[in-house]
Amino acid sequence: MNDSDAVKALAALAQANRLAVFRLLVVAGPDGLSVGSIAEALGLANATLSFHLKELTNAGLIASRQEGRFIYYSASMSKMNALIGFLTENCCQGMPGLCEPASSRKC
Repeated sequence: MNDSDAVKALAALAQANRLAVFRLLVVAGPDGLSVGSIAEALGLANATLSFHLKELTNAGLIASRQEGRFIYYSASMSKMNALIGFLTENCCQGMPGLCEPASSRKC
């Protein structure tokens, strides 16, 4: 991943509805969810959801597949992991094994 890809992905996630969609799809796993299920779970109108799905797709964070009359979306775990790796590749002066998640640090 390069700087441009990271900025594009982070910009797509920097909106509450898109972040909610992405997090919902991460929980759903590789099978993903239908557009109707996403709209129902998040209480979004179809036109609004369509806009947000397009932005996440353009950033490469989600992918779609059609099954009959339904379109299913799923999170691109490889893109998410690449983004996380990009953000943390120089963690702790280039030694990521030294970095602890904030939740495990002791005060």
